[in-house]
Amino acid sequence: MDYVSALVPPVVMAALFIGVIRVIVKTQGGTNKAKEDAAVDAAYARAEGSRPSPGTDG
Repeated sequence: MDYVSALVPPVVMAALFIGVIRVIVKTQGGTNKAKEDAAVDAAYARAEGSRPSPGTDG
């Protein structure tokens, strides 16, 4: 019976890992891709806008 208790944690972790990978793969592309790209572009624009120009003092 020790082998069952030794195998349960890796099997559970493997099942959860497979579930996470499936969710990641399913959410790539499609309509979600446009929303994600827009969010990243907006965050990048905010970061670039808050950075001081190289020619200014501080």
